[in-house]
Amino acid sequence: MEQKAHAKWTGDLRSGNGTVRLGSGLLETPYTFKTRFEGAPGTNPEELLGAAHAACFTMALGALLTKAGHTPTSIESTALVHLNKVGEGFSITGIDLTTRGIVPGSSEAEFRKLAEDAKGNCIVSRALAAVPMTVAATFAGG
Repeated sequence: MEQKAHAKWTGDLRSGNGTVRLGSGLLETPYTFKTRFEGAPGTNPEELLGAAHAACFTMALGALLTKAGHTPTSIESTALVHLNKVGEGFSITGIDLTTRGIVPGSSEAEFRKLAEDAKGNCIVSRALAAVPMTVAATFAGG
């Protein structure tokens, strides 16, 4: 299986602009230096990475809960990607995952344990293994 995305950049780093497009065509959005490094409205590669990580983690947690006999009613997750200046350049220095689940038949301890497992074993987490990650899991009952 292969997935594809496309990016185009025009101009210099600070005043140029680009677009990113998913291979499926469901998303095409602009990005700039200001959206990436100065907090201007719009998207950036780190936000897109966070979306992919949150989605992957949430699916993995759902799979682990289902395998444990507890089909989730809902799981919502957020990935906060930290982009910081390191030396002469910038690096992704951490990702904080936050998740909340409504899971009939599970317990808070089991939910937290499986969230930790999903954090370390979802496909995107494994690809980003060099980046420190945390997970805060809130069990909202069943």
